[in-house]
Amino acid sequence: MPTANKWDWEITNRTSFWSHGLKELWSYRFLLAGLVRRHFLLNYQQTVLGPLWVLFQPILTLVTYVFVFNKLVGISTGSIPPVVFYASGIVLWNFFSDSFTGTATTFRENAQVFSKVYFPRIIMPLSVVSTYMMRFLLQLLLFLLIIAYYSIFTDFRLQLTPWLLALPLSILFIAAIGLGMGMFFSVLTAKYRDLVNMISIGVRLLMFVTPVLYPMIAIPENRRWIVLLNPLTPLFELFRLALLGQGYVTLLQVGYSLLFTILILVGSVLIFNKQGDRLIDIV
Repeated sequence: MPTANKWDWEITNRTSFWSHGLKELWSYRFLLAGLVRRHFLLNYQQTVLGPLWVLFQPILTLVTYVFVFNKLVGISTGSIPPVVFYASGIVLWNFFSDSFTGTATTFRENAQVFSKVYFPRIIMPLSVVSTYMMRFLLQLLLFLLIIAYYSIFTDFRLQLTPWLLALPLSILFIAAIGLGMGMFFSVLTAKYRDLVNMISIGVRLLMFVTPVLYPMIAIPENRRWIVLLNPLTPLFELFRLALLGQGYVTLLQVGYSLLFTILILVGSVLIFNKQGDRLIDIV
């Protein structure tokens, strides 16, 4: 009697909300590493400054923010030097913005690859966020050098608190929100192409209700709830509190952000897996 064949994976036309197990994703770890390397090289090969663009862009943005919002508009940053305050917001916002917009067009940008080669589709957005994580770590190093300079040559002194242990948490959940929102909108942009323009506009508007350009103490208390509705706000404040010892955040606000992060990430993964193979014929 013939023996039944044993397969590692079986590819069918059926889709499910949880298409890939951890074992399957782990087997594609080398593909993930190769895609991260590919994204990094594509961004900086055949450029004048090469990888220095990773640092040049936040420095130019920092100079602009300090000149416009601190010198011209006169927004106070409290006891934190303006350069240190704006640098903390810029590096974290760039990470979220790049992760979100970079994954929001996953199906549109990779339709030809998805239609020819099988691999877990979620590998692609994971590679994008991993690439921007590398960029963020380099920019974070620049930010730490700025803090060190102001701590040595000015009267600014860090106030290290136990909140420093929450620094990795704030970074990881910012990455999770960017990944989750990006995967959700990648399904929508595959069906409705004009949403790409709406996403770019929405990201710009979202920055104004996130404490990137201003501290929370600068907002009147009766209007502060508007900014606190944004789940990014507690994570940005937690990031500043962890590194600078100053931030307007409570455990309840952090819990709200964490709950939102879990819901958006799990929901987006389920929708992404369920719709992934069906969208290939659309794009």
